[in-house]
Amino acid sequence: MEMNKGKVALICGGGQSLGEALSYRMAEAGYNIAVADINGENAERTAEHAAGQYGVKSLWIQADFTKEADVEKMIGRITEEFNKIDVMVYSAGIAKSNKITDFELEDWERTIEVNLTGYFLCARETSKVMIEQGSGSIIQINSKSGKVGSKHNTAYSASKFGGVGLTQSLALDLAEHNIRVNSIMPGNLLKSPMFQSLIPQYAKKLGIPESEVERVYTEKVPLGRGCTYDDIANAILFYASDQASYMTGQSINVTGGQVMH
Repeated sequence: MEMNKGKVALICGGGQSLGEALSYRMAEAGYNIAVADINGENAERTAEHAAGQYGVKSLWIQADFTKEADVEKMIGRITEEFNKIDVMVYSAGIAKSNKITDFELEDWERTIEVNLTGYFLCARETSKVMIEQGSGSIIQINSKSGKVGSKHNTAYSASKFGGVGLTQSLALDLAEHNIRVNSIMPGNLLKSPMFQSLIPQYAKKLGIPESEVERVYTEKVPLGRGCTYDDIANAILFYASDQASYMTGQSINVTGGQVMH
């Protein structure tokens, strides 16, 4: 799209699953993209495909978002290449499911590191660039589990609730610099690698066969289907646009009506 020509979007966690889909949608919308991922091969493949398919400029970066030095180096490379960052999407995330009595400290700490600390570091370093340029949009991929608690998902839900607080606080910090910060709260991405990896634990939690898990989760949704990558991308493209210029500090549900507050 012409309106986004010359704009730069950084997608953290942009080399796989949801993040990969978001990288392609941002490129399709006309953004030059920086694809950062802990898996460098995935980041490279995604960036090159986006450039070839949509005729935009692209850059790929291997980075662990929980490491301060990696994030600082990542932002340095992007500003060296593009001299700006208009949109940063934080899509990196992990989930471990287990009853609290069996939840390992190592799993708790890693979930908080990736889902919350990584978001903090990427937002902090990106905001420095956006302050210099006088504008920007930061968007975190959160979850409906950041609005309501989630059985057997203590670390994931806690990290996502923390993400909402971080988003609101960043929005207050950065409003004077014309930088908006919002969170997208997706429902269950039933076909995503993350959800599929959790099906055995969910089946155990619900006391049902694994083959029934998707059906049970679909039945919880008033609109009668799971969330898709396109549902989330549509929301991101809107909140990154000037049409959402008066919206900041918000947690936007994309849940098919499953969560309404």
